This record gives sequence, C-alpha cells and structure tokens, in this order.
Amino acid sequence: MNKQVQQNHTDAQFPHMNPVHNPVEDEIDLRELFSVIWQGKWLIIAITAIFAIGSVIFALMQPNTYKSEALLAPASEEQGGGLSALAGQFGGLASMAGINLGGGGGVDKTQMAIEVMKSRQFASQFIQSHNILPELMAADKWDMATDALVYDSELYNPQTKTWLREVKAPFKPEPSMQEAFKEFTKVIAVNSAKDTGMVTISVEHLSPSVAQQWVTWLVEDINKVMKERDVTEAHRSSEFLETQIAKTNVADIRTILYQLIEEQTKTIMFAEVRDEYVFKTIDPALVPEEKAGPKRALICVLGTMLGGMLAVMIVLIRHFVRKED
Repeated sequence: MNKQVQQNHTDAQFPHMNPVHNPVEDEIDLRELFSVIWQGKWLIIAITAIFAIGSVIFALMQPNTYKSEALLAPASEEQGGGLSALAGQFGGLASMAGINLGGGGGVDKTQMAIEVMKSRQFASQFIQSHNILPELMAADKWDMATDALVYDSELYNPQTKTWLREVKAPFKPEPSMQEAFKEFTKVIAVNSAKDTGMVTISVEHLSPSVAQQWVTWLVEDINKVMKERDVTEAHRSSEFLETQIAKTNVADIRTILYQLIEEQTKTIMFAEVRDEYVFKTIDPALVPEEKAGPKRALICVLGTMLGGMLAVMIVLIRHFVRKED
C-alpha cells in the first residue's frame, strides 16, 4: 500500500516520466485522407484539366522529327596477315618506328573510329566542311511541300547568310564550335552491337532529307579520316625505317627493315584502293517517310499525371496546414 502511494506521488510530481502513448495518433488515418481528397475533388479536377490541356497544346506545338540510320560492318583488314606474321619476330623493332603490327595490344580500329566520330575535333571538322551550322542551330521547321527548311528569323537570315542571335559575351551571334558540338551530340547517335559487332549511325532532324544526307556524309568522312591517319602513319614509319637502313651495314637487320617497309607500303596501297576503309555499308541511309518524334501521346499522359499528383499534394498540404492552425 505504501509503495502504491509512493508511486502515485512520484507520478504526480514527474508526469513527463510516464507519458501516455496512444498508437492511434501515430497512424495515418486513410479514411481521413480519402475524405480530404474527396472534398477537394473539384480543385484536383481543375488543376489536372489545366495540365492536360497545357500538355496537349505543348505536344501539338512540337515539330515532327525524322530519323535516318545506316547499318555498317567493320571492314576486314586483308593487309593484316603479313603484319601479324611479322609481329612476333620484329615487334620490338617496329615499336621503335611507331608501327603497330597487330600483335594484340593495340586499340581496336572499329572502336577507335567510333570514338573519333564522337570527338569534338571530328564534329567541328564535319560541321565546317559541310557548312551545316544553320541547319544544326537555326532550323525551326520543315516545309514538306518544298522539302525545305524554315529558319528561325530571330537566329539566322538565310538570304544574307548572317546570324542574328542576341547573346551576351563571351558568346557571339554566330554559334561557336563548342555550342555546335553540344547540339550535334543530341541529334547524332553511334551504337555498336556487342554480339555481332555491327555499327549503327543515326541522325534525327526536322528534315528527313537532311537526316539522310548527314548519315551518308558521316560514313564517308569517318572512312576518309581513318584512312588518312593510317596512310600518314605508314609514310612516317617508312621514312624512319629508310633512315635506319642507311645507318646500318648488318645484312640481317637491313632485311628485317626492308620487310617492315614492304608491309607499310601494303598498308598505303590497301588504303588507296578502298573507299570503305573502316566501315562497309550493309544497309545505307534512306530518307525516312514516318516521323520519329515527338511522342505526343506520351507527353499528354505524363503532363496529365503530373497535374493530378500536384493537385492531390496541394489539397493535402492545405488540409494539414489548416488543421495545425
């Protein structure tokens, strides 16, 4: 009895040490949430409808885009047989001349070509050599009747070929190659299939004919660039080997050097007689007839869902703010 009286006395003095826990208060009342949502149904419907209408208008305002693509196969290296045969014997000597004999430690030529296409240097050369900066940066829409691009009048004047952009320093009215490269990477894709090794180059643009033309140019240019690289390297290696021949009188070493020069000559001859040096075209690019984008139905669905979720959040937040006041 005395213990009970002491306990009651302690509880009366320190009520905070014996809190009453009500698990019902910690649980979310789903019925209350549904009731709040039901009471705010008209606000939810209104906001969702606004977002739905806005997404429809936005989707309809987006111009059609067309994708053209080409399927390529890595070109077989017929000249590689002789080089590979020499790799085991003369690899050390060849490496002094900067010659890759295909002994297995080098970079795959196909993968190198893909990375070159993705590089800033290649993109800049491609844009400048084909003069496609207006089509890349200032195109507004495509006129199907005339198969001509319509340019944004606030960016570019096609009659005078002058740029009219209003930009702040350090930018200029004419886009720089850094700006162009960012846009270039958005419309061009290069993918390699791991199982087959096939390479797909695709371009998505407002004009289907422009998309097809760019894919064709890309295939031609990457073959040309890789060919020029190998030919330049072969000439430089041959000059080095000829210099070494003049410096030695040992017959065996001279024989080895002559064999290396012969292989570099084969590389040059092989490159000169074949246009499709790195990639062979399996399925060339065509002018697409069907649009690739935008996905208007998807835009409308996502816009409506976003509006609905935002409306429910607004109703719930408003309810709990009022409840705490």
